[in-house]
This record gives sequence, C-alpha cells and structure tokens, in this order.
Amino acid sequence: MAENQQPQGERQFALRSIYIKDLSYEAPNAPEIFRQEWKPETSLHLDIKLSALAEDTHEIVLTVTVTTKVGEQTAYLIEVQQAGIISVAGFAQEELGPLFYVYCPSLLFPYARQAVSDLVVKGGFPHLVLQHVSFDAIYAQKQAEQAASGEAAAAAGQAEAPAAGEKTH
Repeated sequence: MAENQQPQGERQFALRSIYIKDLSYEAPNAPEIFRQEWKPETSLHLDIKLSALAEDTHEIVLTVTVTTKVGEQTAYLIEVQQAGIISVAGFAQEELGPLFYVYCPSLLFPYARQAVSDLVVKGGFPHLVLQHVSFDAIYAQKQAEQAASGEAAAAAGQAEAPAAGEKTH
C-alpha cells in the first residue's frame, strides 16, 4: 500500500480532457468574396480563461479568434474555444501562473490551430497555417502590464483585488 501513496508535497500535473467548448465560423461575404483577388489580411486574437472546478481541478479555455479580410470585406471569422481539464497538486503559488497561462495554452493551441485550419479549408478558402505562439512572451507582457497598472492603482490608492473564480489573460 505504501507504494501507492504520493509523498506529501510532490508536484502532480494531469491533463484529464481536451475538447472544443465552442466553435463559430462565418463567411459573411460569400460567395462574392471568392471572385475577388485573394490578398488576405489575417488577424489573430487569443484569450485564456481559468475556472476552478474543484480544489485541484481546473478548466483552461483558450479562445482563438481569426479574422481574415480582403480589402474592407471580411472573408471569414472563426472563433474556437479549445478547452482542457487539468488536475494539479503540490505546486507553489508562484508556479501556477506559468502553468495555467503558458504551459496549458501551449498544449491546447495545436488542437485549436487544427480546428481553424479545417474550418478554413471546408469553407472553400485557401489553406491557413497559424504560426507558433509564444505564450511565454504573452504571459511576461501581461505580468508587466499588471505590475505597471498595479503600481499606478497603488499610487492612486485604488488597488483592486483579483476577481474570484475566473481569470482572464
């Protein structure tokens, strides 16, 4: 029995499930858009939400929004909410931010990228390859922004407590 017990404080991470939580595809200017010269401009927006499901179990939702325009017309708009359920234990509080907002989105992004790619092709448009995203850099930027806004709020005497339950990065 002793070999089945986890030592106190041992770090554990388990990816329990990966799934598409929500998916949206729009081609508002089809079929007219197919007659235009294909010189697309594509924008990518990412959002990460964290929800506690139990003490050591969390849902991470990576929202990937892709908008492609030809001139002023939207060719397609795709939003994929790729989610995962994870269990974590034994991590120090300061380790959880990078785990939730860097490591987990890095696991989910390839699934979201594939869903976007499939929708683009099934919508009749040329193949789209979303490049790798550095969640490390995004996390570092958000931390710097929060530190700067926290310093400004503290200077003004208006420091805010984080909202319980859900976090957005």
